[in-house]
Amino acid sequence: MVPHLVTALTGPINELEQRLLDATPVIERWFRLEWMEHTPPLYCAVDIRNAGFKLAPVDTNLYPDGWHNLSPDVLPLAVQAAQAAIEKICPEARNLLIVPENGKPSSFYLASLARLQEIFRMAGLNVRFGSIDPAVKRSTSITLPDGEKLTLEPAQRTRYRLGLKYFDPCTILLNNDLAAGAPGILEELHEQFLLPPLQAGWTVRRKSRHFQCYEDVSKRFGKLIGIDPWLINPLFTSCGELDLNEAGSAECLRGHVDALLTKVRRKYKEYGINEKPFVVVKADRGTHGMGIMTVRDVRDLEQLSRKPARGKASQMPSGEVIIQEGVLTNERIHDAMAEPVVYMIDRYVVGGFYRVHADRGVDENLNAPGARFVPLAFAGGAQLPKPGARGEARAPNRFYMYGVIARLAMVAASYELEATDPELQAIS
Repeated sequence: MVPHLVTALTGPINELEQRLLDATPVIERWFRLEWMEHTPPLYCAVDIRNAGFKLAPVDTNLYPDGWHNLSPDVLPLAVQAAQAAIEKICPEARNLLIVPENGKPSSFYLASLARLQEIFRMAGLNVRFGSIDPAVKRSTSITLPDGEKLTLEPAQRTRYRLGLKYFDPCTILLNNDLAAGAPGILEELHEQFLLPPLQAGWTVRRKSRHFQCYEDVSKRFGKLIGIDPWLINPLFTSCGELDLNEAGSAECLRGHVDALLTKVRRKYKEYGINEKPFVVVKADRGTHGMGIMTVRDVRDLEQLSRKPARGKASQMPSGEVIIQEGVLTNERIHDAMAEPVVYMIDRYVVGGFYRVHADRGVDENLNAPGARFVPLAFAGGAQLPKPGARGEARAPNRFYMYGVIARLAMVAASYELEATDPELQAIS
């Protein structure tokens, strides 16, 4: 199912699509050269917003769940990508240990883990789950809604290795974003591959660093194919630690919001866009769409200086925040707002889905309770880009655009991980 794109398809997005299609050989060569110099994350998922006049990533998740939302048709792509990654990392690998999130898993998360296990098992590995949650003391078998069983076991640490009883993995795949910090059980695993590396966790990672890397990538890519980088890049700024109890902190936030809104207004005027610009204020670390505030006017921030009404929590995220240009979504499924989420393993696009929310507007966060998911059909020859298909954003061509933007975000993630790699920092 392909959502109906409401915005008129005669403006910048159609021109961008055609430019990407015409430059496909140049683009694919550029990506090949990038991956010769940089190592992609083992896997990631990228949230993309299509405003009709620009197409940009708004979040890059290096510990993606939601694998069960992908179409079964794309499983062969995912398996082939997993095989390619394994051959590159540890060709003689037999065993893979997946480390899931801590806490009581939801049925949705368990379904995602089961799909991830299926992908790597079909890629030729023995796959088991090792929990680092101190609350997990013994092996626990959980029956999924489809009747399949998934077993969580407590991870065991020896001097230099992490594994399970009678199970010694070559590679450890983290599906835990380490938002609470990197535990000692994962440190100094010099004899095994830990993917993604510890600096990909939210103890170290910051969205502002990622989008700075993405801005650099988009400028280079824009010069390569002759486009304004703004068409694929959400502008952003940050003002460090936010404490609304301090006048200086609130003033800093207002100043940064006002400056960013001014930049976006200039761009809207340049392209003749008759929409009201907005920015999104969100935590600089962490995921799951929590603590996000939409600001359309700097005066909206005045309410933050007042105490919230009794029983009501503040909408504003605390701590370090990033202020990001808001990107509208004008894609819909049955009148419900939709945004594409693209999944990758190694350097390959393996699938995705539309996140759909019937109760949210064009300028609101869709990653919220009530969202549903419609698979994107990336698999099959019918979805290959058609350079000669002009006049409308046909589904195959739009999927190619999604894949290009997602891979640019993955390139930025590889730069980001290199910049925070303690071993590379020690060498430099």
